[in-house]
Parts: sequence; C-alpha cells; structure tokens
Amino acid sequence: MKTKNSLTEGNILSSLIRFAIPVLAALFLQALYGGVDLLIVGRFSQTADVSGVATGSMIMHTLTSVITGLSMGITVLVGQSIGEKDHKKASAAIGSGICLFAVFAVILTALFVPGSEAVARFMQAPTEAFSQTVDYIRICAIGSVFIVAYNVLGSVFRGIGDSGTPLMTVGIACAANIVGDLLFVAVFDMGASGAAIATVIAQAVSVFISLLIIRKKQLPFTLSKKDLRFDKRIVASELRLGTPVALMDLLVGISFMVMQMIVNAIGVVESAGVGVAEKLCGFIMLVPSAYMQSMAAFVAQNLGAEKPKRAKKALFYGILTSFLVGAVMGVLAFFQGDLLAEIFSKEPPVITAAHSYLKAYAVDCFLTPFLFCFIGYFNGCGKSFFVMIQGLIGAFVIRVPLAFFISSMADVTLFKIGLATPASTVVQIALCLIMYFIWEKKALRNERS
Repeated sequence: MKTKNSLTEGNILSSLIRFAIPVLAALFLQALYGGVDLLIVGRFSQTADVSGVATGSMIMHTLTSVITGLSMGITVLVGQSIGEKDHKKASAAIGSGICLFAVFAVILTALFVPGSEAVARFMQAPTEAFSQTVDYIRICAIGSVFIVAYNVLGSVFRGIGDSGTPLMTVGIACAANIVGDLLFVAVFDMGASGAAIATVIAQAVSVFISLLIIRKKQLPFTLSKKDLRFDKRIVASELRLGTPVALMDLLVGISFMVMQMIVNAIGVVESAGVGVAEKLCGFIMLVPSAYMQSMAAFVAQNLGAEKPKRAKKALFYGILTSFLVGAVMGVLAFFQGDLLAEIFSKEPPVITAAHSYLKAYAVDCFLTPFLFCFIGYFNGCGKSFFVMIQGLIGAFVIRVPLAFFISSMADVTLFKIGLATPASTVVQIALCLIMYFIWEKKALRNERS
C-alpha cells in the first residue's frame, strides 16, 4: 500500500486536513451538484417549479443520506482492514458490499418510481407544485442505481485513505449536471422535470467515466470476480456498522421532511423559501460534514493500527479547526442570508422567507462542528448504534415535537420553526460528551486491570 493512503503516520493535524480537503471539495461539488438544479430552476422557471425541486430534492437527499450511511459499513470495514494490513479482507469487504448495494438499488427503484405520487402527497406538496414534485421524484428514482453506485465507490476509496478519487467523480457529475440543467431548464424550459433529467444523466456519466478511470488506478489490493459474492459474515458486519448510521440518517431526514411538510402547509412561497435555505445550508455546513466523513476513516485506520491516542487527538483538532470556520459561516448566514438567497431565487418574497429560516441555521453553525466531529469519531470506533440513538433523540424527541409546537403558535415565523434544529443539536452534543467520558473511564479501568 502506498504511504500517501495511510492515515496512521505523520503529523495528526496535517494528515487529517490533507485527507479532509479533497472530501470537503467533493462535498462542495456535491452541494453544488444538488444546488444547481434549484439555482437554474429559480432563475428560469416559476415559484411552483422551485417548490417542486425543493420538496423532491429533499426526498432524494434523504435517500442518498441513507445510502451514504449504509456505505459507512464498507468504509469502516475497509479502513480497519487496511490498518491491519489485511488486504484480502479488504477485497472481500468491497465485493460483498457491491452485491449488497445492488439489491438496495433494485428495491429503491421498485418503490419510488410507482410510488412518487404517494410520496408527494405525504410531503403535502402545495397544490400549485404537486405535479412538479411528482415528476422530480419519479425521474430521479429511475436513476437510483447510479446514486447507489456513486456512494459505494466513494465509501471504498475513503476506506483506503484515498479522498481524491471521490472528488474526481463528483466533479464529473457536477459538470455534467450544470450542462444538463442549462440545456433542459434554460433552453428547453422543462422546469422541475428538466432538472431531474439532468440529475440522472449526470449521475450516469459520473459512474461510467469513474469506473473507466478506476480500472487503470493502482489499488493497495486486488479485487477479483470471486470477491463479488455474498459473504454472510462480511455482509453482517457491514450491516451492523452501516445500518444504525443509515437508520439515523433516514429518521433524521424524515424529521427534516416533516419540517418541510409543516412549511408546505403554510404556502408555496414558504415552501420555496425553505428549499432555498436548505440548499444554502448544504454549503454552510460543508466543513463540519467533511470532518465527519474524514474522521470516520481516520479513526478506523488508527484503531486498526492500535493507535487510539492518535484517534483522540484527531477528534480535538477536528473540532477546533471546524469551529473556526463554522463561526464565520454562522455570522455570514445571519447577517447576509438575503444576499445568499438571491443566488437561488429572483422572487423577493422567497428571498425574505429563506433569510428568515437561515437565521436559525446560523445558530447551528456554532454547534455542528462539535456534533459532526463526535459522530465521525464514534462511527470510526464502530459505535454506530450510539450514533443512531443520539440522532433519533435529537430528531424525534426534540426537533420534530418542537417544530410542531412552534408552528401552532399565533405569531409563527420560519426563524422560530428553524430554531428547532439548533435546539436538537445542543441535546445531541450533551449526549456525545456523556458517552465519550463514560467510554474513556471504562477504557482507563481496563488498562489498569
């Protein structure tokens, strides 16, 4: 294995940052990839199309988050195998993971293509934007196989310590999506449907070109046809590690969809405004998100190499550096959120609604660096069940009930509804701190005995 892929040697902060920068760039391109749909639709189509893309893309984002969570099982298992220098085990983990996710791709397509109208109805899509929402969900669901393939490829390369290849693949997807959106939305005036078609084509182009490049790439192990099989033991390990994360992402995604449903019931302008704000949040939260993914791979490799102190120091450095960026983004979102919203919409009421919601996310910018780094650390430790539990508590004990309560108030605003998110983050951070010190005390007792 090449030294550049190892996260177990060298300066901790510089190693973490070097690994996180390509992840950050990939997440930026991925956010741009998702944001371009709304940006171009907001510029060339009507508010109803913006609402349709906002609601539909939230559904697809949730599904993508579930796939990413499940693929964490591959990332951790491959990372641990690389740390142990057991390349045969890494190959088997990848082969079984490919088979497992092929099944998931079929299931997603079978459920969401015929069920797109039911999903849009469940989301309480505004009447003016109902057909646009249905079209966006159905067309994107047809491309589920490419969404799955992209995330599996990314999980494998993050596991081996290569964050550059996922950056390349999402760059290809982003470029293809921009071209497709300009063609189908700006030129052919296809609105939300055109944005969805561009998304599917971009994913397909990204996957096929990436596979061609990967075939020529030197890997630290050999993947053969005999590895492409369901190894019950390995699949069970991947599901054990990935399912709690995926379930948490699903239910957390559902909690945000419930918030979108609450806003959809208010009106199409508020629906579009929250959609714009959520897209902007994808950019605002980029650094903590990059550290969350990077931390998992970093910690997994170092624990596999029996270097737990190095993993703990990485957690501290990750929190410190991401907080500095989070504070800057929080100030920007609170005071200049209207200027940011103008990127995605030309309608003044939508811009005003988006800024109101963004002010609540500005508060969250000061909190997520702590939460996301802890989540990445616990995932790398294989403690994904706890990650799921704290996520569920934050989503369904705090965020959703609080959002419903606030929405019933006479003087409700999008800012007040949005405050449910930082409130849940505070509780989740407290849970992470409690469990971290409990495990630290337990580990210390074990060392003394």
